[in-house]
Amino acid sequence: MHVAFLYPPAFVLLVLLVCFVRCKREQLRIYFARTDLLPPSFIRRDLLPLFIAFLFVLALAGPIGYSSMGVSDHKGRDLVIAIDASGSMGGDFGKESKFDTLKKMVRAFLTHRYDDNVGIVAFGTFAYPAAPITFDLRALQFVLNYLDLSLAGNNTAIGDAIMQAVKMLKKSHAKKKAILLFTDGMQNSGRVSIKQAVAAAKKIGAKIYTVGIGDEYDAKLLERIAKESGGKSFSAKDPDALKEVLSDIDKLEASKLRSKNYIDMQPLFLGVIAFLALMLLYQIKRYL
Repeated sequence: MHVAFLYPPAFVLLVLLVCFVRCKREQLRIYFARTDLLPPSFIRRDLLPLFIAFLFVLALAGPIGYSSMGVSDHKGRDLVIAIDASGSMGGDFGKESKFDTLKKMVRAFLTHRYDDNVGIVAFGTFAYPAAPITFDLRALQFVLNYLDLSLAGNNTAIGDAIMQAVKMLKKSHAKKKAILLFTDGMQNSGRVSIKQAVAAAKKIGAKIYTVGIGDEYDAKLLERIAKESGGKSFSAKDPDALKEVLSDIDKLEASKLRSKNYIDMQPLFLGVIAFLALMLLYQIKRYL
């Protein structure tokens, strides 16, 4: 049986116990203005109250017992999906519009991204964060369901979309960061240039994977964005091609997220709390 603590920083509180043992009454006033309200046993160096205080700190540290500890390696990355919500995305794309088809396939794409943290950016004339980076896949599905066409205007601000994704990824600590950009148009709006946005993505180590939907997007621009950031550009001229593209993106190289798990874990702090309660009862009886 091995022993570990869930909250080891709690042991910092033991510094106060050292003060009770070594400090004089006058020095105790630095921490306690009314030392006359302290139990006399603290001042007389009675060890029982100190032992009770130690048990309290020990319980806060959360001691546990376990037979062995495993370290699991999960593959994952931080992703921001930038979705073109401009008016042109309302055009026919098989049985549904480009926008509705993309949303449906992105929802399917997210259902098995268990090891990734994902955020969503929607863009048109401007870009905005539709969902912050999160591991809550249900929340992302909810956002996608209520994402509306033309909510951000009818033009296409690709530079703003990339920059908004970069802002979201700046706080990320993941080793692998990626931006998935879906659009059917070309840069014709926005405050941020493509050059500035790509430079910002490269600065934080984020690769940009661009996906052109339909036949009228700026293929050369999307290829340049992907190449300069170390990503890859894809073409999706119909729903089947888009489905294949998402399958290819699904196989991107992932970073490892390490996590610890305790096998046969038993909470020892319950016993500490029970013993602490007995000691408190005994101490109370001493003063009655």
